[in-house]
Amino acid sequence: MNSIDKLAWIELQNKSILSTKSFGKNKYYIPGGKRENDETDAQALVREIQEELTVHLDPNSLQYMGVFEAQAHGHPACILVKMTCYSGSYSGELQASSEIEEIRWLKYADKDKISEVDQLIFDELKQQDLLD
Repeated sequence: MNSIDKLAWIELQNKSILSTKSFGKNKYYIPGGKRENDETDAQALVREIQEELTVHLDPNSLQYMGVFEAQAHGHPACILVKMTCYSGSYSGELQASSEIEEIRWLKYADKDKISEVDQLIFDELKQQDLLD
């Protein structure tokens, strides 16, 4: 099996989770992306969030939240995505940028609007009573 290695930033407010939709996509995703070259998790996540949402993640505030693996949405059945998740504080105002068309705060009831790996993350957050 092939695996896509991605990082995600979990931002929760009022038991909702920050999600984004890219241009041309039909699902919402937890913001983040892939490493470039020899970036650490923190370096890649800070860069991706700056590019996508115009805010600065504080790398010293990042808290590991787990790794989730599932079928990669829109890819052949043999392709999985491995999502390493962190929470952390940010400064600035959230704005859609780069490939991001829309920012939306989702609830657990919105699981039909997200990718397979994000559904696993939603289940875990719901179990921890962090998501309504």
